[in-house]
Amino acid sequence: MNESLIYQTDTWLLCLILFLLMTGMVWIGAILRNRKEEATPLSAIEGSLFGLLGLLLAFTFSMSASRYDARKAIMVEEANDIGTALLRADMYEDSLRNAFRQDFQEYIKARIAYYDAGRDTMLFNQAKVNTEIIFKSLWSRAIQGSRKAENITATQQMIPALNTMYDATTLRTAAGKSRVPDSIIVLLFLLSMACSFFAGYVIPSGKKMEKITILGFVVLTILVIYVILDLDRPRRGIINMDEQQQYFKALLINQEK
Repeated sequence: MNESLIYQTDTWLLCLILFLLMTGMVWIGAILRNRKEEATPLSAIEGSLFGLLGLLLAFTFSMSASRYDARKAIMVEEANDIGTALLRADMYEDSLRNAFRQDFQEYIKARIAYYDAGRDTMLFNQAKVNTEIIFKSLWSRAIQGSRKAENITATQQMIPALNTMYDATTLRTAAGKSRVPDSIIVLLFLLSMACSFFAGYVIPSGKKMEKITILGFVVLTILVIYVILDLDRPRRGIINMDEQQQYFKALLINQEK
C-alpha cells in the first residue's frame, strides 16, 4: 500500500498539530491587535475567508462521506456476489459441489483477512495474494466442470457469478485507494490557520466572551476536520466498516454449518 505522509499520520496527531497551529495563529493575531488602540472590525475580505473555509469544509465532508458510503455499498455487494456464487455450487454433483464449497470457504476467509489486516502491509498483501490463488482454483474448477455435458447448465450459471464476484474485488480495491487528495487537506489546514489569525486579530482586549467564542471556533473546526479524516480512513479510527465485515463472517458461519 503506497500511502502519503498525511495518510500515514494518525488522525488524532494531525488534529493535535492543527490545534496547536490554530491556537498559535490566534495568539499571533491577538499580539498584533494589541499594538492598536481600537478594535478592528472584520472586513469583507477577511469575512470571505471564513465563508471559503465553511464552503471547503462542507465540500470535503461531502466528499469523504460519499466515498465512505461507496465503500460500504461495495463491501455489501461483494458479500452478496460471493453468496450468489456459493448457492450456485449446489447445482453440481456432490463431489464437485463439496470441492467448490471448500474453495469458497477459503476464499471468504481471505476476504475477511483482507479487511482485518488493517494497516499491516504484509498481512494486507498476503490476503490479496490468497484471494488471487483461491479464485484461480475456483475458476479452474468451473472450467474443468464445463467439459462435462451434465454440468452445462450449472456452468452457465457459475461462470457469470464468478466473474461478478471477482469484479467486486477490483471495485473494492479501487474504492480503497479513492481518498480525499492531500492538496485539499493541506488547503483546509492553511485556511483554518488563516481564519484563526484573523479571529485573533479582531478580538477586543479584555473581552472574555469573545475569547470563548474563538476557542469554540477552533475546537469545532478541528472536530469537523477529524470526522472528515476519519471517514476517509475506514481501516482505522472510530468510523470503520466492521458492520459490513459481519456479512462475510456470516457467510463463513453458514458455510461451516
